[in-house]
Amino acid sequence: MSQLVERTHEILRRLGVGDPFDADGTVVARSPIDGAEIGRLRATSRADVAAIVGQAQTAFEAWRTVPAPTRGQLVRELGQLLREHKEDLGALVSIEAGKITSEGLGEVQEMIDICDLAVGQSRQLFGLTIASERPGHRMMEQWHPLGVVGVISAFNCPVAVWSWNAALAFVCGDAVVWKPSDKTPLTGLACQSLMTQAAERVGAPEQLSALLLGGADIGEALVDDPRVALVSATGSARMGRAVAPRVAARLGRLLL
Repeated sequence: MSQLVERTHEILRRLGVGDPFDADGTVVARSPIDGAEIGRLRATSRADVAAIVGQAQTAFEAWRTVPAPTRGQLVRELGQLLREHKEDLGALVSIEAGKITSEGLGEVQEMIDICDLAVGQSRQLFGLTIASERPGHRMMEQWHPLGVVGVISAFNCPVAVWSWNAALAFVCGDAVVWKPSDKTPLTGLACQSLMTQAAERVGAPEQLSALLLGGADIGEALVDDPRVALVSATGSARMGRAVAPRVAARLGRLLL
């Protein structure tokens, strides 16, 4: 085992991720640094996607009833864990995505920053009170959670994009199902591990955050599921042209 692989596995252990090698795995993580295989993981099946989205929907139905400032505590805990593990997660980004160390650390700092922003927003989810011509009557604007949010991210920004979507979704009362690039699955596992730890600290529902591993077919299954209220997809123009009509066909919401 090379020094790079050993270092990767040590980082994953500190982040709470188990052995990243599955003999039957088809999702292969390779470091652009030397081409070494640093992980081999079992892909999510299309049937698994349906089950995971169903579990996320159940988690959403419980989470949306939690007061928004309390939901903010989940994101606060995630931000704290990111601060504690910034060096390790930044190094993992560098190893798996090939970024220089400062860029890897910069991505994690962006995650911390969006958590800080989202915690503040959890106490500002207010609406307008509107004057009415009817005596003894008023109109009130109230924002409601959307539901399950699907996030698809690209290899060149493997962790920050997820956090931009997830931190805001969680304080708004939504659940998140994330499919990272099949080129950077280990950083996805690391983020999911930290998210699981944060959820345990505050007693958030299981499966409020879920991870899908695989290629375009798994992304398609996520995009096509009518229970996914919003799809946020980051990638190539080709990907955008493929995703947009699929979401529009079922009248879903889309961020590209």
